[in-house]
Amino acid sequence: MFRCVRWWKKVPTRMGFEPTRAEHNGLAVHRLNHSATSSCRSMRRSQSSLSSVQALRLKMVDSQYYLPNDIGISKLDCVEAFRLLSPQEKMYAHYLSRASWYGGLVVLLQTSPESANIFVLLQRIFRKQNPVQLEQVAVEAGLSSEEYMAFLVYASGLYANMGNYKSFGDTKFIPNLPKAKLKALVWASQAFQEQPAEMEVLWDSCSCLLYSLEDGQKQLGLGDKGITTYFSGNCTLEDAELAQRFLDSKVTQHKLTKPSSIYFTDCAVEGECTSCCGTFIFEDKEFTVKRGDYASLMEKVCYYLQQAQAYAANDNQKKMLEEYSRSFTLGSVEAHKEGSRYWIKDKGPIVESYIGFIESYRDPFGSRGEFEGFVAVVNKAMSERFASLVSSAEVLLPELPWPREFEKDTFLKPDFTSLDVLTFAGSGIPAGINIPNYDDIRQSEGFKNVSLGNVLAVAYATQKEKLTFLQEEDKDLFIKWKGPSFEVQVGLHELLGHGSGKLFVQDDKGKFNFDQSKVINPETGEPVSSWYRDSETWDSKFTTIASSYEECRAECVGLYLCLNKQVLSIFGHEGQDAEDVVYINWLSMVRAGLLGLEFYTPESKSWRQAHMQARFVILRVLLEAGEGLVGLEEVTGADGKPDARITLDRSKIHTVGKNAIHRFLCKLQVCKSTADVEGGRALYDNYSAVSDSSAHNFLRLRETVLLRKEARKLFVQANTRVSGDNVELVEYEANQAGLINSFVERFQDDAEQLEADLLEMSKRDAPCPNSNWQ
Repeated sequence: MFRCVRWWKKVPTRMGFEPTRAEHNGLAVHRLNHSATSSCRSMRRSQSSLSSVQALRLKMVDSQYYLPNDIGISKLDCVEAFRLLSPQEKMYAHYLSRASWYGGLVVLLQTSPESANIFVLLQRIFRKQNPVQLEQVAVEAGLSSEEYMAFLVYASGLYANMGNYKSFGDTKFIPNLPKAKLKALVWASQAFQEQPAEMEVLWDSCSCLLYSLEDGQKQLGLGDKGITTYFSGNCTLEDAELAQRFLDSKVTQHKLTKPSSIYFTDCAVEGECTSCCGTFIFEDKEFTVKRGDYASLMEKVCYYLQQAQAYAANDNQKKMLEEYSRSFTLGSVEAHKEGSRYWIKDKGPIVESYIGFIESYRDPFGSRGEFEGFVAVVNKAMSERFASLVSSAEVLLPELPWPREFEKDTFLKPDFTSLDVLTFAGSGIPAGINIPNYDDIRQSEGFKNVSLGNVLAVAYATQKEKLTFLQEEDKDLFIKWKGPSFEVQVGLHELLGHGSGKLFVQDDKGKFNFDQSKVINPETGEPVSSWYRDSETWDSKFTTIASSYEECRAECVGLYLCLNKQVLSIFGHEGQDAEDVVYINWLSMVRAGLLGLEFYTPESKSWRQAHMQARFVILRVLLEAGEGLVGLEEVTGADGKPDARITLDRSKIHTVGKNAIHRFLCKLQVCKSTADVEGGRALYDNYSAVSDSSAHNFLRLRETVLLRKEARKLFVQANTRVSGDNVELVEYEANQAGLINSFVERFQDDAEQLEADLLEMSKRDAPCPNSNWQ
C-alpha cells in the first residue's frame, strides 16, 4: 500500500486553530508555562496578547497526556526459547531482527513531524551518558529526582511507542516536567558540551512540538481531528476519498507501487517492466507519484534480509526474503504480496517472522500500512492446542450465524502457532496476529495466525488492587481466569474471526465468485444487490471504520464460539472451569467496553483505537439486549470519588447474550460480504456513539474511566549480537534505564550516520506540512 499520497490542492493551507484548551478533570500533575503549551506557530505570533499568555499559564494539563512515573515496565522474556535454537536458527533470527529494528524506525516518520528529531535528540544524549551517569548531571542542573524520573519515563515511552503518540489510543504524551528544566538538562549533557551548535539546532527543531498540546495536536487524526503524516495538512476526508479513487484506478492500470523504496528514480528500474511514478490527471486533479521514501532505512532492511537468506531453513524462506527485498528496493506491493505467498507456504517454521507495511490502524483513512517487523520462536506446547483448533475449524465455522453462502467456499487451513517474541519493531506489540492483510490472498490462498505467548504472559497479568469497575466477588475469579480466557479469545478471534467470512466479488472480466441468482441477503430476504469490484478491497470501501469494524466482528466470533464445549476442551477446560472461562471472557469484554471510553475524544467525536471502539460497541449491544444480562451503574468509590460497577448475569450468557451476539454478528458479516458501506457504517456508527442522552451517561462515565485509568505497560526487548560463530542474547533490566540502554545499543554500530539520515528524511517531509504544526 501507499504510505501516503503526496499531492497538493490549489487552495491555501488552513490555519487559525484555537489556542490550547487544556482539559481538567482533577488529575493535573503541574502547571505548564506558556512555552510548554503553545505550538511553534503560536509562539511565532508577534501579536499575542498578554492576557492570553496569562490565561494559558493558569491552565492545567490533563494527566492522560503524561506517562506516570510508576508506569509498569516488563521484560519480554525469550531466554529459554532462544536457547533451544540451533546456531543456524540463531543467525537467521539475528539478521531478521536487525532488518526489523531498522525498518521499525520508519514509524517515527509515520507518527508525527517531530518524532524522528526527538528520537535523535535522546539518542545523542544517551549515547554519551547512560541514565545512571546522566542522573548526577540532572541534579546539578536543578532537576528533582521526580523530574529526572519523569524524563526517563518520557524517553522510555518514546522508544516503546516509536514516537510521541501512544501506540494504543493515538494520544500525544509530553514530558511531565517543566520545559525549562528539560532544556537545562539538555544543555548540561555531555552531548551538548561536545557539540553545542548542533544540539541547539536539534532542540529548536523539536522542543516546541515536544511540549505542545494544542487541540489539533492532542491526537492523531485527519484534518481538524488531529495530526497525521500520512496526508498533508490541507487534506480533508473528501480529499482522502479522491486519493483513494485515484489509487484504485492505478490498480487496474498498473501493478501498484508504494513510495517506500531504495530507488528514487521515477522511471522503470531493474526488475520492473513499467513504472507507476510520474504525474497523472485524475478527476481534474494533478497527482504526482514518487518513490524513495525511507530509502536509507530500506537499504538497511534489504541488507539484513539478504544476510538472513544464507541461514534460511528452506527454499520458501529464501524466496520469501528475496521478494521482500525486491519490494523494499522497488517499492513494489506485488513483490511483497509474492513474498507473503511464500510465507504462507512456509509451514511450521521454528523461527517465524513477518515484515513490511502491515497494519492500517493509524492511517486516518484506514488504508495505508504502518511498518512493523517481528521475529519469534515457536512455543511447541501451546501451538499443539492451536493446531487442534485449526483441525476443528471446518466443524466450528458452520456454527457461525450467517448462511453457508456467506462463508468461504473452502477453508484454507492456516498455520496457527504460539510464539515467544524475540523482536517486535513498530509502534506497539499486539497479543495475536492474523496476516497477511491482502484480501485476495486471504480469501483464496490462505493466511497464518500467531498468538504471542510471552506478550500475553506479561501484558495481561493483573493485580487485584488495580482492578477497576468490578464487584469484589468477581475479582479473584477474574485474576485466576483472565489469562486462560484471553488465550481462548485470541485463538478464536484470529483464526475464526479474521479467518472467516466471504467477500462477494466481481472480477475485471465480469465473473462473480457467488451465484447472483441464488444468494439471498438474510437481513432483507432479497437477492444480494451489491458486491466488490475487482479493484476494490475491504479497506478501500469501508475506509475509516474498516479496522474497528473488522476487530469488532472478530471479537464477536470469539465471544460466540467460546460458548462451544469442544473449543473449551481443546484449550483444556472442562466442567466448572470451562464455565468460569466463559464467564470471565464475557466479563472481560464488558469491562473492556467501559475502559474503551478512554480512547474516545468528545471534541471531535472520534475514536482513537480500533479494538477499544469495537469493545465499546459490543458493550452497547449487550446492554441493549436487556433482561438483566449486563448491569452498568455509576457509584461513589471508597475514596469518595466517582466510580462505576459492571455486572454480568452468568446464567443468561448462553441465552440472552448468545442471541444478541448472533443477531449483531450476522448483520456485521452481511454488510461486509456485500460491500454494503452505507448499511454497515450506519450500524456501526450507531453503536459507536458516545453521548449523555442515552440510558447511560457515557460522557460522564468517560470522565470516571479517565480518573481511574492505569497506564499500559512498556516492554523491554533483548538484543542479539554476533560473537564469532555464535549469536548471543543481550538482556536488559525491566526498568527505564534498561529500556533506554537497549535502544542505544541496538543502533550503536552506525549511530551517527543513522541519526543524520533520520534528520534528513524528516526534513524531506517538510514540503508536505500539516496545518496543525506549520
